[in-house]
Amino acid sequence: MIHIFLLLWLAWQTVSPEALHHLQAGIESDKQRHYDAAIAEFKKLTELEPTLTAGFINLGAAYMEKQDYASATPPLTRAVELSPDQAEAHQLLGYALLAQGYAGEAIPHLQRAHEEGALGVAQIETGQLQDAVVNLQAALAKRPNDPDLLYYLGRASGLLSKQSIDMLQAAYPDSARAHQAMAENYFVLRQMPQAEKEFHAALQLRPDTPHLHLELGLVYAGASQWEKAEEEFRAEAKLQPGSAEAAYRLGNTLLQEGKVREARAELQRADGLKPEMPETLYALAKAASLEGDWSAAEKGWVKVIGLEKASDLAAQAHFALANLYRKQGKTAEAEREMQEFQKLQNTATNAEGSNK
Repeated sequence: MIHIFLLLWLAWQTVSPEALHHLQAGIESDKQRHYDAAIAEFKKLTELEPTLTAGFINLGAAYMEKQDYASATPPLTRAVELSPDQAEAHQLLGYALLAQGYAGEAIPHLQRAHEEGALGVAQIETGQLQDAVVNLQAALAKRPNDPDLLYYLGRASGLLSKQSIDMLQAAYPDSARAHQAMAENYFVLRQMPQAEKEFHAALQLRPDTPHLHLELGLVYAGASQWEKAEEEFRAEAKLQPGSAEAAYRLGNTLLQEGKVREARAELQRADGLKPEMPETLYALAKAASLEGDWSAAEKGWVKVIGLEKASDLAAQAHFALANLYRKQGKTAEAEREMQEFQKLQNTATNAEGSNK
């Protein structure tokens, strides 16, 4: 429950017997979720004890449990007036104001209460995006995997990113970075011709910019234009020889083109730059299988399954192993892997159906 019962227990020593009766009745009603009765009791308490901060806090909190934030605001405001240093009063008043859309008014109270999560939400609403990101990250560190915090952090980061990109395009519309930003936006929207055009414009202005060749290569790979993709990934790998992703993309593209030996060498380089990357291991195993190195292929796919467990890539690894064992005449092993593949496929299908 929202109520700050510790404050009430401390207050019992100073209230009159009649006030104590309403205090106890309010607490009991609140426990039973009889919020209207609790409100009535706490109202009587505040009338009898008009300087008791805890009475106003609990009255406001009872209204909030009914989601009547407008009615919660006056008693919580009074609690803050009576006890300006009472963090709980500031916290609840900040919540009540934010719930009503008064984000600006909520901020100082949430700051006083050190309530970083709600403060970050309020700062999103008031356009204080950098501060919002900082506070939401701090809140998430205390409550990892909180879905609301994850959502709001993503929203704040996205808005901050958009704000920066808008400033870039307004101030430097013909710059390489502006063209790159436009290209990336088109890529996300799956508008590939426009993305290709903007990436080319960026490369003409700054051909040595990291990631541009990689991103253009992804456009071509998505359209199965493997020769063009190879050219861009090779350029990126030359520009950034320490990039595991560039090495992987080039190796995988070479594999798609049937250049198995060259692909395997590049994929091994990618694995050396960033070991245990499942996508690289899967492609390496595939290259090994195509070269007839069945032992290396088996080892690679088994490792992928160990890392990925129940992902789509794990399902693909089970399917690949089933085909490999079938070629080797290992019928039982092939059947086992096919069953694992089908199990993961059914799980994915059921999950997709439940999300519709």
